[in-house]
Amino acid sequence: MRSRYAAYVLKQADYLRATWHASTRPSELDLAADDSKWLGLEVRAHQQQDEAHATVDFVARYRIAGRGHRLRELSRFVREDGRWYYVDGDLAD
Repeated sequence: MRSRYAAYVLKQADYLRATWHASTRPSELDLAADDSKWLGLEVRAHQQQDEAHATVDFVARYRIAGRGHRLRELSRFVREDGRWYYVDGDLAD
């Protein structure tokens, strides 16, 4: 999760796509137009359901045009061939 957050901060679309599970990976990911300034990540909880499935509850804070925002998500990950991949997530308040 932390490496994916850092990739958003650094606008590393290739890394994000490489860590996204093939079943849900977008065909393109354009971060160039994103004018967000990322301010921090708080991992609130993580839980591994079994050897191949885990969830991460996080809050990411960012600013757009001087206004602060927060994104809270419960993300789902799956492990294949020893690597964890982001599958999807549910947004929360």
